[in-house]
Amino acid sequence: MRKKMICIILVAGHGALLEKQIRNSDSCNHFHLAGIPKALLPGVQGSKIIDYWWKVVKTRHLFSDIFLVTNADKYKHYERWATANDFPVENIINDGTTTYESRLGAVADFDLALCNKSIKDDVMVVAGDMLFEDQNFDISQVVRYFLHKNGELAIYYEMDPCEDEQTRGIVEVDCTTNRITKFFEKPKIGMTFSRLASVVFYCFRRETVPTVATYLQANPKTENRTFGKYMDWLINQNNIPVYGMKLPTRFQLIGQVTLNEYTKWLGYFNDRKLQKIHETPITCRSYARVGLMGNPSDGFYGKTISLSIENFWAETTIQESEQLILKPHLLNDPTTFGSLQDLYGISLKEGYFGGLRLLQATCKKFYQYCCGKGIALYKRNFSLSYDTNIPRQVGLAGSSAIVTATLMCLMKFYNLSENDMPKPIRASFILNVETDELFINAGLQDRVVQVYEGLMFMDFNKELMKSQGYGIYERLSLDSFPHLWLAYIADPSDSGKIHSNIRHRFDSGDAEVIDAMKKFASLTDEARDAILNKDWNQLGALMDANFDLRRSIYLDGCLGELNLKMIDIARQHSSSAKFPGSGGAVIGFCRCQKKLDDLKKAMQSKGFVVCDIVPHHSTSTL
Repeated sequence: MRKKMICIILVAGHGALLEKQIRNSDSCNHFHLAGIPKALLPGVQGSKIIDYWWKVVKTRHLFSDIFLVTNADKYKHYERWATANDFPVENIINDGTTTYESRLGAVADFDLALCNKSIKDDVMVVAGDMLFEDQNFDISQVVRYFLHKNGELAIYYEMDPCEDEQTRGIVEVDCTTNRITKFFEKPKIGMTFSRLASVVFYCFRRETVPTVATYLQANPKTENRTFGKYMDWLINQNNIPVYGMKLPTRFQLIGQVTLNEYTKWLGYFNDRKLQKIHETPITCRSYARVGLMGNPSDGFYGKTISLSIENFWAETTIQESEQLILKPHLLNDPTTFGSLQDLYGISLKEGYFGGLRLLQATCKKFYQYCCGKGIALYKRNFSLSYDTNIPRQVGLAGSSAIVTATLMCLMKFYNLSENDMPKPIRASFILNVETDELFINAGLQDRVVQVYEGLMFMDFNKELMKSQGYGIYERLSLDSFPHLWLAYIADPSDSGKIHSNIRHRFDSGDAEVIDAMKKFASLTDEARDAILNKDWNQLGALMDANFDLRRSIYLDGCLGELNLKMIDIARQHSSSAKFPGSGGAVIGFCRCQKKLDDLKKAMQSKGFVVCDIVPHHSTSTL
């Protein structure tokens, strides 16, 4: 068991340029700041910059001691601050310098603290004169992740478009291991495409602490004694494992900056802080999908083509609140009933599982994912509600739509980007929520098309799925796409029953099932070609072949009488037809559009619900 950490706050820098401009400023707004050390200048919403750091790190169950390194010129200021803020004055270390030209350099100040206090423990070091947007993150997340990774830790954040990467330390991070592969100190244009900015916020293992002295011996010049160059030396020259952790806040070092730069960033962060305080609800929508080709082979390393549709959708709304609240849906998560008979009837028809469990499972897995990926989250609570019009148990991916919309809300609420959870990973995450947490029988195609949206071709190649966790996903054009219809059972049974024993037979090496899955994949390749060539008659024939193949291995008793009845009505009216999902609905298009009205009437006369499909055209990139 490792001991508690030591925290070292560095405030020994000489802000010569900023201090000079403050003294010479014509504005009376800055006159009172003359001679004030950088870390004691106003931060976000008026508090001193160092006050924020002190609030974050004065956590005694995490740190056995906290030290502050300053210079001789500003020592008295920090002594006075320490007295007023319950910081132990004896923990202030004076590096003896009085001018910018005589400065030791950040790494040398760090080493001074290590030697002066005979530190042999794990250490967190931060630049105390670093302005940051929001201190509302959990420092314990940083410490836990550092201990979990068993390597050095560098904090980074994703830069805003207005920030210049040539002024910062930039890191490249392996998305699988979270190990920092490259560190660039103020990179020139073209050296890297990363926008991940490293800041002086590091955790070092006690075993690595001695390398600080080694580095200083090899680098006597002050200009080389920056943390950027030290980290470059650790990572690029010594191959010491340094992992990255993303914080939700943004940082700006108030080092050798101008007065204009200081006031600009102070105003920018204050504006963003006010925006968060008055943040409006976030609503995200995910659409139902119809499987056009290849299903159910997506669960068996096959290939599919699927389409998101605007007819049916699920959406969730998230808003900041004092407590974390998951709101039950009035219809889908009933908690009050008119009578015991009413409870009996609703439970008999709809079962016991509404959407609330989907919200809870998504939140749980989201937190778990962020912890594992080194993504620290704001300490912000929220209320989360959902709504949906997707018919239940007809194979239109209603449950995954709720999970997808919930994940979208969480990512926006916590400011996660595409880099934090890329689309392929997002689709696999959604599947894991359903299968691992809730034991819902599901395949991957639903989640892929709901994340990417539009008309998607998906290849779930076994080798790729095993090696990277996702397949090859391609968006196809919807230009000139034929008119599709959808019919579904008004009062369906549980669509999950449709999978029967096929999974067991596939896992047992049943040749008939394995050959069928390969044939589904082959039909999907042909369908992709038909779509690219706009050969809609061929696409219709392939849809029929897809259903016939499915029928041959699942058999009529498993497919269900009502599902087969919809297929029969479709074929009687010159329409191609197949299941869009696991059962309960049929999708198709009429080769003879004049027969479409007759088809709808025939479906409706048997009690089926029929509608014209409205494809959802995605605006996102792959």
